Order: sequence, then structure tokens, then C-alpha cells
Amino acid sequence: MGERGPAAARKAAKGAEAGKPARPGASAPGTPAAGASRGSAKPESRLALVRRARRINRELAEIYPYAHPELDFRNPFELLVATVLSAQTTDLRVNQTTPGLFAAYPTPEEMAAAHPEELEQIIRPTGFFRAKARSLLGLSAALRDRFGGEVPGRLEDLVTLPGVGRKTANVVLGNAFGVPGITVDTHFGRLVRRWRWTEQEDPEKVEAEIAALFPKSEWTMLSHRIIFHGRRICHARKPACGACPIAPLCPAYGEGETDPEKAKKLLKYEMGGQPGQRLSPPAGYPGKPAPPLGAQ
Repeated sequence: MGERGPAAARKAAKGAEAGKPARPGASAPGTPAAGASRGSAKPESRLALVRRARRINRELAEIYPYAHPELDFRNPFELLVATVLSAQTTDLRVNQTTPGLFAAYPTPEEMAAAHPEELEQIIRPTGFFRAKARSLLGLSAALRDRFGGEVPGRLEDLVTLPGVGRKTANVVLGNAFGVPGITVDTHFGRLVRRWRWTEQEDPEKVEAEIAALFPKSEWTMLSHRIIFHGRRICHARKPACGACPIAPLCPAYGEGETDPEKAKKLLKYEMGGQPGQRLSPPAGYPGKPAPPLGAQ
């Protein structure tokens, strides 16, 4: 069992400050992963890929033992709505918006009966509010009329709801129903391609290829860990390579800042001493809660 909560965060931060991986005995950042180096090196075998992918997952589990869905929710309906709202915006902005939304419309029946203009005004901060309002009204009516006001616990049912695709369905299934699923968002897709777990761009093909590398029981937490790492360290434009505890396992090391001190300044959320995205983070989260909408 790895460390939990603040202890693990301190461990990762200590490794980041020194520009070294968090696990004892690991090689220095920049050491190419076995069989994964560039150039004329022998291609990585399938077995080596599986072993490297699973080791990265184990490392991430020690770095982020507190990984969790970064949307505030209290029940499956709230998670479904929040996930639909999260398209093209941050989880922080969604979390700042949903308290007022669920105070006004706590159930599918009440949301389905909402006046569109009033619903749009509440969710305006999340962007694309007219399209999102149509989705929320449609899915709420479908839940009321076809599912007895309850969110279904099967992927084939969830994807029939307006505004709900496989990614949203897997988020809801994994975190509200305990059904394993892989969430291929932009962070997930970026990192698994950087790590050369897949070359696919299509989310469903990415999901299928990554699912084949791991036991089903790992899928939901694997998704959280990778998304956490993408938001905190392995950024899209300038990854903090010099502060990355899994650098020895990464064939893309060097695409970002390799100087440890400069890389440390790129860390975000609890890794950088900043507030997280949830106003009500779960127990064990070592960072600060996010501020409510309008707060400084």
C-alpha cells in the first residue's frame, strides 16, 4: 500500500524539487524508458509496453493516492449534469455553477420543467449555455419519462440521453455506479500518446487500446490518475519534465522544461500550492478547496 493524502503529496513534491522521481531506486529524469527510446532503437515489444504502462500506473497511484473525479456531486443525477456542463470549460467553473443550479432544480423532474431562459442564465458561466440547456432539458425529460426519474446504470442506456456520449457515460458509470470505465478526455489522450501506449486519435479507439493494457478493475482509477497528472505536471504546451516523478519511464521526456527549478514553477493545483477545482474536495485531498463563484 502506498502513502495516502498529504504524505504522498509531500513525497511527490520533494521528488519534484530535486528533479528526481518519487520512487526510491529510480533513475534520473531523462533516462529513456527501456525499449521506448527514439531513433534506431529496437521497437518496444508488446510485453515491454504492457509492463511499462502498468509500472507508470503504479507510480501514478503513489503520486496521486487521492485522485478523484474533480466535479462536485452528491448523486448520479448531479454527476451526469455536471459532466455535460464540463464540455469546453473547466471543472472549476462547473463546480462554481452547480450549487445554484441544483438548488433551483434538484431532480430530473424539476429540471425538465425549467424555463429554458432561466436555466440558460444559471449555466451561462460554463459557456455554450444554450446548447447545454437543451441537453439538460432533454436528458432530464428522458430520465423522467423513460427511466422513472433515475439515472440508468448501463452504458447502452446512458448514451441514448441527449448530450451524453461514451466519455460522459463512463464518468457516470465509474464514479456513481462503480462500473469500470476509461475516460478519454483531452488530458488522457495527450498523455497516453506521449507515453506511446497508443497512436490512435479517435477517442473510442484510444479507449479500446488502453483497456487492453490493464485489468478492468484499474480502468476508472487509471483515468483519474492520468487526468490528474495531465492537469498538474504533463501540460499540453509546456510539460514540467524536470519536476516529473515518472520521467525515467517517459519516452517523451524533454518535450517540456527539464530544469528542475523552472519546471517546479509550472506545477498546478495542489502540486503548486494552489486551490484545486472542487469546492467540496473529498477527504484526503491535500490541497485547498476552490473558491465559490465571484470570490477572490
